[in-house]
Order: sequence, then structure tokens, then C-alpha cells
Amino acid sequence: MPKYFDLKSIFRNSESPLLKKMPGFIISIISGIIYEKRINHIIEKYKNFDGVAFLPKIVEELKLKVEIEGLENLPETGKCFFVANHPFGFIDGLILTNTVGGKYGTLKAIGNDAFNYVPNLRPLVTYVNVYGRTPKDYIKILDEVYNSDSPITHFPEGQVSRKYNGKIQDNLWQKSFITKSVSCGRDIVPFYYYGRNSRLFYFIYSFRNFFGIKTNLELILLPHEMFRKKGETIRVRIGKPIPWQTFDKRASHKDWAEKLRKHVYKIGQAPSADLEFIP
Repeated sequence: MPKYFDLKSIFRNSESPLLKKMPGFIISIISGIIYEKRINHIIEKYKNFDGVAFLPKIVEELKLKVEIEGLENLPETGKCFFVANHPFGFIDGLILTNTVGGKYGTLKAIGNDAFNYVPNLRPLVTYVNVYGRTPKDYIKILDEVYNSDSPITHFPEGQVSRKYNGKIQDNLWQKSFITKSVSCGRDIVPFYYYGRNSRLFYFIYSFRNFFGIKTNLELILLPHEMFRKKGETIRVRIGKPIPWQTFDKRASHKDWAEKLRKHVYKIGQAPSADLEFIP
């Protein structure tokens, strides 16, 4: 079976001296934890499905039951930012892109270059480096996407939710999507995901935080978190679109991003999906 995702090769070609020198037996252990063989099996199984056609196959493979409230809030025009909280890692990205792709037939997802290892997703993903500087050629491609008519899905926090201030939630959202919403005339459609990852995921985050370990050790568990949700019901609520003209000079783009982050969590607590965004 072809090895689309090869952790040993990734480590050996890494710019990190630590990863380059990682002992083979450690790599084998990590490969098992992240379900490398299972991931490669799924990619091979659906190798003839690319882009939007690949997404429902993975929903089917994982036997996910998806309950979405507020589908009527998806606008007829897809030239919007579809943004969401990020509690799971892969599952929320899968459902967000599948929902938007199912409605409009096309989309671009803003994601990190880890998705480059899944060839089926390459037509959909526009890459950013959430852990460092984004290369100039990436920035040029990003600008072309922002100025296109394609729907764009995005998790503005950039990383999976952790436990902050005693609550499992996204950290501060990056302001760039507000800036591009205004400059490119893109309304924003908010999604809220109910749910969380395992206690182990948050324990590892708290453990490394307590001991000052900067490496995101808990990210190794994200494939595990994906497969443990097999057969589960994922609940989603879609809020009303927010016109891009809303984000005026009453607040900075950073402050607008924080207001919108708080609004997304209010959507999850409201009686219905009709909650208005109040600046």
C-alpha cells in the first residue's frame, strides 16, 4: 500500500534538529499513536475522490451523525468567510468544509501545510504557517483566494481549543480574517461546534504548560481524537451572516475579532440560531 503519510520521512526532512535525530523506535511509537497505517489506508481507499467529493466519503467512513441547526442561514452567495470555533481538530474542519462544499460545490479552506500530506485535500486547502512566518509565495496565493469569489472556511484561532480560564475554548482569534473581510467585501458566517476532545488531550496541554514545555505534545493525539469520535453525533449551529460593513472604525480589527469570537460562543448558548450580532 502506498505510504502517503510517512512520519519517518517527515521527521528526517524536518528543519528541526530534534526531529531529525529522533530514534527510529520513538518514531514507530508515535506512528502507532497517530494511526499512520489507518490514515494511509483511508487515503488509498478513496484515492479516486478529490476535493469536495472526498469530504462526504470521510464522514461516511467515520460513521458520523451530523446535526446542523441554521442551514437556512447559509447565504445564496458563497463569497463569505465561514468561521468557527475549533474544539476537535480534524472533525470540525471536515464538517465545516463538507457543509460549505455541499452548499456551494466549491470552497477554499485556510489550513496549515500538514494537510499537504493528504493529496485528496490539496485542491481545497490554501496553506498558512500557524507556527511561524508564512512564505511570500503562500501570501501571494492567499491574496488571490481572498479576492476570488470562492467560499472560504477558516478557524481564526489557528489552533485547536485548549482549557483557558477554566473553560475549554479558543484562545484569542487572529484579526486577519476581519481585515480581509473588509478589504475583500466578504460577509462572515459564524459556526458553533458543541463538544470537546478527551481529558487526556487537555491533561497533556496542562502538563506541558505547567512545566514550561513549548512543544505542542498534545497535537500528536489529534488523529486519536478523530477516530475516537467514530459513530458519534456532532452538533453544529450556524448563525446569521454578518455583513462586512459591520466592521467599521468603532473598534480595531483585533477588537472586532474578539467580539466575533464571543458571539460564536453565545450562538451555542442561545435558544436558537437566530441570534443577532450586536457590535
